[in-house]
This record gives sequence, structure tokens and C-alpha cells, in this order.
Amino acid sequence: MLQIYNTLTRQKAPFKPLVDGHISMYVCGITVYDYCHIGHARVMVCFDVITRYLRSQGWKVNYVRNITDVDDKIIKRAQDNNEPVDVLTARMIGAMHEDEDKLNVLRPDQEPKATAHIDDIVTMVSSLIDKGFAYAADNGDVYYRVEKFEGYGKLTRQNIEELRSGSRVEVGDAKESPLDFVLWKAAKPGEVSWESPWGAGRPGWHIECSAMSKCCLGETFDIHGGGPDLPFPHHENEIAQSEAANGCQYVNYWMHAGPVRVNKEKMSKSLGNFFTIREVLKTYDAEVVRFFLSSVHYRSYIDYSEDSLKDARSGLERFYQALRSVEPVEGVVKNDFTERFNQAMSDDFNTPKAFAVMFELVNELNKASRELSPEAPALAYQLKSLGGVLGLLQQNPAAFLQGESKAGEITAEQIEALIEDRKQARSNKDFAASDRIRDELAAQGIILKDSREGTTWFREG
Repeated sequence: MLQIYNTLTRQKAPFKPLVDGHISMYVCGITVYDYCHIGHARVMVCFDVITRYLRSQGWKVNYVRNITDVDDKIIKRAQDNNEPVDVLTARMIGAMHEDEDKLNVLRPDQEPKATAHIDDIVTMVSSLIDKGFAYAADNGDVYYRVEKFEGYGKLTRQNIEELRSGSRVEVGDAKESPLDFVLWKAAKPGEVSWESPWGAGRPGWHIECSAMSKCCLGETFDIHGGGPDLPFPHHENEIAQSEAANGCQYVNYWMHAGPVRVNKEKMSKSLGNFFTIREVLKTYDAEVVRFFLSSVHYRSYIDYSEDSLKDARSGLERFYQALRSVEPVEGVVKNDFTERFNQAMSDDFNTPKAFAVMFELVNELNKASRELSPEAPALAYQLKSLGGVLGLLQQNPAAFLQGESKAGEITAEQIEALIEDRKQARSNKDFAASDRIRDELAAQGIILKDSREGTTWFREG
């Protein structure tokens, strides 16, 4: 049975969809004013893996991920660039799709843009005003009355009294309470804007997702996902808006990906440890990056470092070395690897356990390959199929291993040939030659690991 950890309840529970066999899922997407960074990649890959697995188990998933294409950052960047907002956002959306394609991230079923849902946003804001949950201020903005919504803070365990005592009213603030947040912003001269009952303006960030999710999935849906910085205030505000406007529960399961740290520090432009996806892909194969981002449980933090990417490259090379030895052919396999893989993934999408099962399968495949077992092709097919569920292992093994050698590096073919020479030397009891080959490879950053199943290798640097 599929178990999902719900941020709202702080525990795992059996997943029960609104409609049998169907899953409605909304994930907060990118604000498109700049290139996507490695933190964005974490969320993209996490929910891509989740969607792929659910579909592999027969679920019909309606995956919606929005695009925020109007907000303060976008307007400022467009002004700085001296270009129209829509030109900037179109360019950044194209760049985002390029990054996703390289990481083998499938497009969501729906990718709504905020600017295409202005009428839906205005309708929801009007409903909130009519119900007394929002008000038009003297400055042309429309605000949400936080303290009128009794459940405010339930997602992140925020206490309304503590929030009130820790806030303050700014001089000239048009809000009734410092806790209130903006639903509609009055346009400043020269800014992009739309007409509304409260004058020309544009939507606040939080209301965009409430309106788009309702339009795409309905008033209540199964799963809402996003990054680690979104539970408060963004998702808390979404709940307040949607449940006040619609009069019913907004979301049944909340899922949040963990943060990316860089060398154990928070990723931040101010710290100089901020990396865009395209910067990372200049150095590392895209599948290595995807494997790295998938290797840690989606709710845990992940540490981006040179060592982490090297480990990921070594792990992926182990898979491709095993697949290189035999052509995958679909057949009957008498093992429990697929069952255990599915058990791991059904337990809140536990990719580390799933990969552990796959590495056990690699050992079994290597053994079968050495023994020329007729089961080897079916085992290779099983390994490649499990990798496909995670969006991995679909390249030609030889091409991947060759491509991973950088200019001037010893190639995978040369390494394998030397390992065969070393194996022959050991068979002839010429241990001096065997040690010499090991030392020559180590001097070039190639580390050998011997086991009863054979010799594997990885690049140290």
C-alpha cells in the first residue's frame, strides 16, 4: 500500500485518493525571472520521480505545475534589462524547459501561467471580499484578513497570537492588521497591469496558486507539493485563501522536498555558493546530476559538493558497467528485486532503499554475466526497467562510460582492458604485475574494488 508523509499531519499514512485509481497533484513551479538553480532542479527531479513511479504502478496522474510569470522580481528584472515582461518570461521559460529536458524531467500534464488566469484570480478575490475575508484598502491594494480564518497556521504549526505579537505595523501601512497579506496589488506607473473592480493592478503571489489549482484540479485535490521554503507563508496562505473562498478542504496531502546545501552550508547568492543548472551541467553529465538528486530521500536535505557528485558518478558507472556486459532481453526472472524496489518506493518514495535494491541486482547481474548464465539478459532488462522508473539508465552503456571520460583521462575501455590484464596476471600468480596495474590506475584517479563478484572501479577525481 502506498504510504505518503503528510506535512499537515507530520506522519506517514496510507494514501487514499479522491477518485479510485486517479491522483490529482499540484506542485508550485518556477518564478521565471532568471535561470533555474540546483534547488529548483531538486524539486523538478523529486516530483518527476514520484510521478513516474506512480504511473508505473498503474495510477492515472494529473500532474500540474504552475509558472509564475508576473511578480515583483520579474518586473524589476525586466526594468533592469530594459525589456518587456513577456519577453523576459518567454526567454526564461524556454531556458527552464531546456534544463528540464537535459535532466530527463518530463513536462507536467498542465503548466498554467499566472497571466493566463487573471479572470480566475479576480473572481476568487471578489469571492473573498464578498465573504468578508478580504478588503480593498485606500491605496488600491486588496488584502486578506488573516485573523478571520480560524485555521490559519495549521500547516506549519504557527500560533496566531505569536505571529501577532511578533509583527508590527509600518508607517503608512494600509493594512488593517500587520498579519494581512496582499491579494491584488495596485499598479505603479509603467508596470504591467490588468483591469479589475479595484482598479488597474496585478495579482499577489499567493492567490495565483489558489486560482490556478482550482481551475486545473478543482476545489479539493489529492497532493500539493513544493520546495522547502514554501510551507510558510506561501502554502499557509494558499490554504487560508482557498478554504475561505471554496468552503471545503483545499488539499489532502502536502509534500515538501528538502533543501539543497552546498558543502554543508545553505545555498545563497550572498555566500557565493549559488549554482544554476546549466553551470552544473557544464561540468557533470546530466544523468549523474539526476542520479545525485534522486539518491537522497526527497524530504531530506541534500549536500551539493564535488565529493557528492563524484560519488554519484561512481554509482552510475557501476550500473552502466553491469549493463555493458550483456544485452538486456525481457524474460522471466525468479527473484524479489522488483517487489522490494516497489516496497521501498511505496514507502513515501524511499529512493535510497530503492537504489540499494538495484545495487544488489547489479551484483547478481555481474555474477550471472561472469558465469555466462542464460538469466543474465533478463536480469539486465530488469535493472534497466527499474532504472527507467526513476528516469535513469536509458543511455547506451558504452556511450555513457566513454562520455564520462574527460579530455586527457583514461577511457572506460582502457580501464576495462587493464582490469582484464590484471585478472590474467592474478590467474598466473604474477602478483607484481597485478599490483603494478592497480598502482598505475590509482595514479590516474581510478580506484579498483575487488570482491567475490569481481572487480569494479570508480574515478576518484
